[in-house]
Amino acid sequence: MFHILVVEDDRHTRMLLQAILESANYTVFTANNGEDALEVLEREHIDLVVLDIMMPKMDGYEFTKTLRENDNNLPILMVSAKQLPEDKRKGFLVGTDDYITKPIDEEEMLLRIKALLRRARIVNEQKIVIGDVTLDYNSMTVSRNGETQELPQKEFLLLYKLLSYPGQIFTRIQLMDEIWGVDSDTGWETVTVHVGRLRKRFEGWKEFEIESVRGLGYRAVRH
Repeated sequence: MFHILVVEDDRHTRMLLQAILESANYTVFTANNGEDALEVLEREHIDLVVLDIMMPKMDGYEFTKTLRENDNNLPILMVSAKQLPEDKRKGFLVGTDDYITKPIDEEEMLLRIKALLRRARIVNEQKIVIGDVTLDYNSMTVSRNGETQELPQKEFLLLYKLLSYPGQIFTRIQLMDEIWGVDSDTGWETVTVHVGRLRKRFEGWKEFEIESVRGLGYRAVRH
């Protein structure tokens, strides 16, 4: 069972968040501010933090910055009444992983938490498992029913990226910048070429596929 730390100075909001998360079968710990939250992290195993911004003693920005400066990559979801683009931008700049605004949409929050936990598991284990298929980041291999394929680096990174965020659409430029680098002289057309190679390599595999989204880019679908 995942352990989630709710950091919120308003008692009623804190209790509401705790109730929502416990109803979704998470184990919940709470703290009134960033300082108290750091103490909880010292004594408890926490998988994810749901974090308010405006708090006494240590606010959400400072708490997040403190964790990141100490190389702590714990997933953080900021939940705040601050809705201006500059507030969200500041949150991401100090190191939050996601940001939603109040009033809270319960279903959206739970979906975002689920996605963050899944991504964190992928990063920590450096593996993606889809049915009988396993992508191993360390060896850049894709295995299925005893058969293992070692992919060229760019092909593997492209597939790993898409399957890490199933259903999410990535433009060719986004994929180009992340996998080939923003300074690469290669055109975005190379993404299309690599997608074609991946489709041919895994043709007939029922576990996943790469879909083209007309006018936008690509997304991976898990089956």
